[in-house]
Amino acid sequence: EVEKIRIKITSLGLTESRITSDETIQQLFVECRLNNFLAEETPLSLPKPTGGQRIHYNYSTVINVDKEDNHAEREYLKSILLKPDLPADSLKFTVVSDPPEDEQDLECEDIGFAYVSLKEIFQKQRDIIEQDIDVFDSQDASAVIGKLTVTVEALHALRSVHEECKND
Repeated sequence: EVEKIRIKITSLGLTESRITSDETIQQLFVECRLNNFLAEETPLSLPKPTGGQRIHYNYSTVINVDKEDNHAEREYLKSILLKPDLPADSLKFTVVSDPPEDEQDLECEDIGFAYVSLKEIFQKQRDIIEQDIDVFDSQDASAVIGKLTVTVEALHALRSVHEECKND
């Protein structure tokens, strides 16, 4: 069986912040990044949610981490398990503002970041299933601007990589 990390971006809700009041921010999509290997993004950008509503992406993707074809990703997972001080042990989710069609001079802008620690999944021996994670303001890392509901199923792959580390 091909080892993989499964990621699902279910929905996004925003709390009152500079983001909700900024009228140039209208459409949002979410990017998910594993270190510098891989970035996937929701194919749709959706209208910014208002007043306690959520927008639903229901976007799933899979990162294969088998030895044969995805050696770099696998070595990266090994380094997460073997090097306790590796800072980049997380999947990073970025909420991005997609400029409206008629404002093509505006750039896509990162407005918030959310993280899932793969090391923590392994330490707790528990995948993250439909869990709300904090989205931090890209301009102020201490401010939470919303919640992103995600699933990250990585435990099986991490266990397999860990077995391999023991056998190396």
